[in-house]
Amino acid sequence: MSHPQVVRVYCTYQDPDYECPWQSVAPRGSTGSGVIVAPGQVLTGAHVVANATFVQLQKQDDPTKVVARVLAISHDCDLALLQVEDSAFTRGIKPARIGDLPRLREAVQVVGYPIGGEEVSITEGVVSRIEVQRYEHSQRHLLAVTVDAAINEGNSGGPVFARGKVAGIAFQALPEAENIGEMVPAPIIRRFLAAVRAGLAPQVPGIGITTQQLENAALRAHLGMGPQHGGVLITAVQYGSSAWGKLAVGDVLMELDGLRIADNGTVRYRSRYRCQFDAVIGDHHCGDAVVAKVLRRGKPLAVRMAMQPMAWLVPRTEFDRRPMWFLFGGLVFQRLTAEFLRNWGDNWWDKAPKELLHLYHSGLRKPEQQEVVVLAHVLADKANVGYEAFVNDVVASVDGEQPVDMRDFVRRVDHAKGDVLIKLSSGATVLLAAAEARAALPRIRSRYHVPADRSADLAKAARPAAAPKRRAAGRRRARR
Repeated sequence: MSHPQVVRVYCTYQDPDYECPWQSVAPRGSTGSGVIVAPGQVLTGAHVVANATFVQLQKQDDPTKVVARVLAISHDCDLALLQVEDSAFTRGIKPARIGDLPRLREAVQVVGYPIGGEEVSITEGVVSRIEVQRYEHSQRHLLAVTVDAAINEGNSGGPVFARGKVAGIAFQALPEAENIGEMVPAPIIRRFLAAVRAGLAPQVPGIGITTQQLENAALRAHLGMGPQHGGVLITAVQYGSSAWGKLAVGDVLMELDGLRIADNGTVRYRSRYRCQFDAVIGDHHCGDAVVAKVLRRGKPLAVRMAMQPMAWLVPRTEFDRRPMWFLFGGLVFQRLTAEFLRNWGDNWWDKAPKELLHLYHSGLRKPEQQEVVVLAHVLADKANVGYEAFVNDVVASVDGEQPVDMRDFVRRVDHAKGDVLIKLSSGATVLLAAAEARAALPRIRSRYHVPADRSADLAKAARPAAAPKRRAAGRRRARR
């Protein structure tokens, strides 16, 4: 039997319905691949088991399926570790060993169960590129390895072998190309497994900065950079990120974790590969200390940062959790997330409202605004007549105050008396009499079959929270 460690993954999953956030879409099934990496444990892709309700595994030449559960998952790097309930499932099978980052032109084997067949499939190719790529599942930019071997639906989560060891996990393909696939490389796999076994958070941290390349001579001179200096200009820092309070807008980031950054934002990773400096982050756990060297007002400075999970104004991943929503006077409010934007279909980046897309791509998370609240739906009722046209508009203020996040918005509305005045970013005004809106709730819930007035994670608060004070601060496709 070839590669007995490779197994088939059967997943039943149920995605939330972001158009009606109090319910879910119908359960669906999908298949993927995985590899045994320890007794009773199988490594696969996070998108293979995202929103899973029931998972089964099947070995080669064995029709019996066994139940498994998700032991740990990192949507950031698209990896998941499954625990098999029946310990006999992996008995007698030597776990696959995790290798290292392969070399360019090195031969690899993609092993898995692509759709259209019941037997394990092996396709061969070579490593054609090693650089930072966008992970479709999480929208993170992390190190990835491109191979010229077919990665089809069903292959996802399966191992890519090089010299007899796992060099990567297949996770996405280029739909516009033939026989071009990408894998999560071994260094990121090692970091994920080490985090799980040490009881650490398995997600990949993020620096939380936006940068600009510094190839223009005049701009370099303006920033006080000499011929010996290289780096990128920091143009934004996200509140709550690793860089908040450590790096500042206007700093020139010259070095990260001991690697010098070139004017185009690249580093010499592992002394072999020229790629974007984001590659460094994939080697670290949340909580690790990373040193950055910057040029601040013309003077070099070393800054020590504690790595934190990535903090976005508009969250990129919302898997394995329910949407956050709130119903008031027939108006349904939600957080703006990537999953909410997918209501506009496969081409949501072209079809969604431009303001929401701008916030997704360029929105800056600040102490006074940490989430975006959207008027997502209007459930027609006499309490909200005239407000039907304002769906998908952003809440700018409640009774003159900007909400910090969804919870702050709900607290303010919960404790409002008299009229509730909501200003939207379009300039529109929504005014509801608090007593009338609350009295309308039972009939609106009954008419539209809404089980509650809010999601379970929005409990009624004792009193509204004060907004924090300002602080100065220095088309790839993931396949199931």
